[in-house]
Amino acid sequence: MTALPSQYNEMTDEQVLAAIVRAKATLGDELTILGHHYQRDEVVQFADARGDSLGLSQQAARTTARYIVFCGVYFMAETAAILCQPDQIVMQPAIEAMCPMAAMANDREASKAWSALSAVWGDDLIPITYQNSVAELKAFVGRNGGAVCTSSNADALFRWAFAQKRHILFMPDRWLGTNTALAMGIPPREIGLWDRDSTDAADLAHCRLVVWPGFCYVHSRFSVEDVKAARARYPGALIIVHPESDAAVVARSDATGSTTGIIDYVERAPAGATIVVGTEWHLVHRLGRQFTDRRVVPLRRSSCRTMEMTTIRHLLYVLDGILAGEPRNIISVDGDIATWARVALDRMLRLS
Repeated sequence: MTALPSQYNEMTDEQVLAAIVRAKATLGDELTILGHHYQRDEVVQFADARGDSLGLSQQAARTTARYIVFCGVYFMAETAAILCQPDQIVMQPAIEAMCPMAAMANDREASKAWSALSAVWGDDLIPITYQNSVAELKAFVGRNGGAVCTSSNADALFRWAFAQKRHILFMPDRWLGTNTALAMGIPPREIGLWDRDSTDAADLAHCRLVVWPGFCYVHSRFSVEDVKAARARYPGALIIVHPESDAAVVARSDATGSTTGIIDYVERAPAGATIVVGTEWHLVHRLGRQFTDRRVVPLRRSSCRTMEMTTIRHLLYVLDGILAGEPRNIISVDGDIATWARVALDRMLRLS
């Protein structure tokens, strides 16, 4: 992890917090801080907007602030850089905070799968990529008539895609693609898994959906045994999990929902209810503190290590750079990649 200048580590938490407050007041409308729900409490308290990938993409597209500080992981800041105006500057406090899932697929590997499947289905194929993907993959999807989706709108994007073609190649998260298709009524036999090493595309000819073998390590930790244990420990509890979870876990839960969907589910639950939530621990912990008239507990504690990389010291480091006229940790995307990635993102935003 990149070391901060020693001055930031020598400050007390109280000094750092006070300095962030002063910096925000000084920068005023010139600054927007975007914070993902999975961020630490100490960081997300300073967000001008907090949300999931879809909500923050929408915020990035419409903010007029000159400086956008994105507290999340790299693909999110990349998306903001693609969607914002040329005179806006996007920065990421912990620039090394990457998403392991996003690294599981790239445009080169996607091109190989696309060529192989196109040899079977011809032009009757459309690509969809999860927002949790690198800009090059989004650009590949944009060039080939596809779109980006998030866990909030995957169903809508799948329906849009199937209205145009009979087959979808979905990347990079296996379980979001699988769970979305199952919820739409597509039978398991029509959902195929792409194996980058050994798949013969002809073996997938009967499939309507082919999913990439990527996964989120935070959500793939949840197991059927966790669900059984929760039902035994909390009789009558409601269990909701994120659709990045294994399909067997989703099938045994009461509900599935995106990050925003989970928040809404907890908010709608009756007072006195126990809600067991299968998603990133920081959000579950925050919901438990927010809704004190009901019990909110994690299905199991599972944290995103890369989301945890961003601290108040990283945030202050970036804000100090802006104040000094030397923005730090700037996120930029090459022109052609940004152009085609924006095509795929705009298709998503129009449908959201």
